[in-house]
Amino acid sequence: MSHARRLLFVTNFSKYTQRNLQTVRKSKPYRGEFLASSLRLPVAKYGGRQTVTVLAGDGIGPEMMECIKRVFSVSHAPIDFEDIELDSRPGAGDVSMNNAIIAIERNGIALKGNIETKFDDPTVHSRNVELRTRLDLYANVLHCQTVRNVPSRHKDIDIVIIRENTEGEYSGLEHETVPGVVESLKIVTRRNIERIARFAFDYAVNHGRKKVTAVHKANIMKLGDGLFLRVCKEMAQKEYSQLQFEHMIVDNASMQMVARPQQFDLMLMPNLYGNIISNIACGLVGGPGLVSGMNIGDHYAVFETGTRNTGTSLVGKDLANPTAFLRAGVDMLRYLRLNEHAEMIEGAVVRTLEDRQIHTPDLHGQHRTSEFMDSVIADIEEQMKSKH
Repeated sequence: MSHARRLLFVTNFSKYTQRNLQTVRKSKPYRGEFLASSLRLPVAKYGGRQTVTVLAGDGIGPEMMECIKRVFSVSHAPIDFEDIELDSRPGAGDVSMNNAIIAIERNGIALKGNIETKFDDPTVHSRNVELRTRLDLYANVLHCQTVRNVPSRHKDIDIVIIRENTEGEYSGLEHETVPGVVESLKIVTRRNIERIARFAFDYAVNHGRKKVTAVHKANIMKLGDGLFLRVCKEMAQKEYSQLQFEHMIVDNASMQMVARPQQFDLMLMPNLYGNIISNIACGLVGGPGLVSGMNIGDHYAVFETGTRNTGTSLVGKDLANPTAFLRAGVDMLRYLRLNEHAEMIEGAVVRTLEDRQIHTPDLHGQHRTSEFMDSVIADIEEQMKSKH
């Protein structure tokens, strides 16, 4: 490893460590509750309308954002959109990322498509991860639930997965010591474990969840995952005794998810395990086209699909399933307390899937995106007429 590369690694590691130490020293214990009284007011609300940053991303993202805008318009949701270009194309570098960050900081909230990360070039960093870390969107929340009349491997699944979103294996600190030998650092901090654990326990209490399962690998990573498990157990015992708490090693949790997912209620886990388990859960309930995901911080929130799938092969074919994107829009409306509009759109999507059984090919159906959207729009228009 050259002196320049080693110096760069040490410098980056030092900056990362100093940033986390400063956060630990300055920050107060996290007491926020998702969708509860501590939620800050939206930043960019004018005349009763909320401005939302839109990052369409790659693949089917731009097409799906148009679907969201269409249903918001028909339902008269008081939302204005600020479109910012951020994708994986060569040349879309720091300027595009900075523009996206500034727009989200200004508006307080964003809708996002997935941005592809090239895994064969170590100099290319994930823009999805950079957004989450720079905005400190530390909580990733997925609600995975089976849908009636949608083919799935199991019935009666209803799981909330909460994942720490900013550290662990995603610290991005890797280097090649000598050719063929790579070191990759997993960094965890008590402060960040405490705040994601409290977020998860508060979420369980506020949303009527009875059991929290912490997923870990403390039998092998005794310090890092050991700290995660210890913090979760102590907090559960001292502050949330009304909840049932259990813990499970990640490999066993993966098997249990496939074999008997109904045993889980709310699952809490570090970054990498959360990514893997949430993709398993999405697959169990019907695939990536159904589940939305929320990225929540103390100051900002970004709403997107539950899995990191760009759907590039479906671009322009009128075959993509818009459900996950529409549900991301519904999640955002609920976050903004526009519950009437959220329920109107969600009801239209559910009836399209369950009652009319308009299913795109990913759900083993023969319908097209446009047919799905026509059904949703017609349902919303009928609801609007009945209101008047």
